[in-house]
Amino acid sequence: MPKMKTSRAAAKRFTATGTGKLKRNKAYKSHILTKKSTKRKRNLRQSAITDATNVKNMKKILPYI
Repeated sequence: MPKMKTSRAAAKRFTATGTGKLKRNKAYKSHILTKKSTKRKRNLRQSAITDATNVKNMKKILPYI
């Protein structure tokens, strides 16, 4: 059985926590920032845990993380 390939696009966007959960950055922080409030932009800086509904698919494309 050959080794499974990691999705490089996903590997650049997700990291595993110590307990094995997947950590991700929030979207909507790259451009058109003038109309977004300071509070909203500050909240977008924080990382988030990947939702449970997506974890099964993410583990499939990130087999070694």
